[in-house]
Amino acid sequence: MTTTSLRRATTVALPRPDGTLAEVELLPAPEGAERGAPPRSRVAYAAAHVVADPLTSATPAAPGQVDWPATLAVRERVWATGLGVAEAMDTAQRGMGITWPDVQTLVEASLARCTELYGSPDGRVVVGVATDQLTGPADLAAVTDAYLEQLDFVESRGGTAVLMCSRELARAARGPEDYAAVYGTVLASARRPVVLHWLGAAFDAQLRGYWGGGSLDAATEVVRAVIADSAGKVAGIKMSLLDADREIAMRRALPDGVRVLTGDDYNYLDLIAGDEQGHSDALLGAFALCAPTAAAALRRLDVGDEAGYRELLGPTVELSRHVFAAPTSYYKTGVAFVSYLQGYQGHPRMLGGLEAGRSVLHLARLVELAGQARILVDPERTAHVVRRWLAALGIEGA
Repeated sequence: MTTTSLRRATTVALPRPDGTLAEVELLPAPEGAERGAPPRSRVAYAAAHVVADPLTSATPAAPGQVDWPATLAVRERVWATGLGVAEAMDTAQRGMGITWPDVQTLVEASLARCTELYGSPDGRVVVGVATDQLTGPADLAAVTDAYLEQLDFVESRGGTAVLMCSRELARAARGPEDYAAVYGTVLASARRPVVLHWLGAAFDAQLRGYWGGGSLDAATEVVRAVIADSAGKVAGIKMSLLDADREIAMRRALPDGVRVLTGDDYNYLDLIAGDEQGHSDALLGAFALCAPTAAAALRRLDVGDEAGYRELLGPTVELSRHVFAAPTSYYKTGVAFVSYLQGYQGHPRMLGGLEAGRSVLHLARLVELAGQARILVDPERTAHVVRRWLAALGIEGA
């Protein structure tokens, strides 16, 4: 690694399963990684989370309110690193706390702020489009209309859509032909090419059997047919199956000009590096954990320095695998907790009380792995945050 950090490492005592405390070292992120030009050799988006207002309700029945200034500040930090923001995705608690009216507010604010800072959101923001404004059972027509409503909302404000998987479509569809019909109608209405999204059941059990094929092989053929039948309407597909071999096979089978953006938070290191036949781009919740380090690593690929890329990004993989451990849907807790560790938000609370989905020991291990992964921009500040957090839990001596 050619960049030398001038920041100092520090240590903090963390609880172990046996009840003891162990001193661990928190290493600093590369100096200056918080700011940089967008990578040239890869398209890369970090799926950003939302910051909850800690003074409002936080239960599934009353999920609470978004802290809008803090939430926008998260996006500004990502943009400053050179990465783009994947807005209003599942990382932002779609279907797990955030409501459609708040999604609208979030999208408008994010697109407007990006335009204010950079002149345009193009290349810097993509936006999740789903059907989560529906309440209760819905037929295929209602699902189609919901997709079209959200697509129009995003595109009319200058956004590029990521056509997310729909729980409502998964319940209403009876086979591949229903998926093809709904996606065909929605894609025909798109004003600009969109990104499809294939989210596996590990992330959302309600999406099991998506695309109606009955097996992953059959589902893959359905996806390829949808893309082929809507030529020019699909810019890429985000693959979030945690199956590197299937992702590689998909990117080799797609038409020229259609990208695969990896959403594989376990295997992104090799998928992004690629091979002699191509590479994946990135749309990752994992990059919300480590945006400065990830952006710096991708800039190494820009100059053909794969070894430097791996040296920077490689240590983040174990952290990501821990954050995305089963039950994977609670990875959002880890993303928000890292933001808290960095001092970007003053608390780790989440919409709907989702922070309760991970144990203290899980989060303590997250601190240790974050310290090893060189993602912390100010380890001394992080150590202070950790000590304050543990003291509030009654863990003395930390």
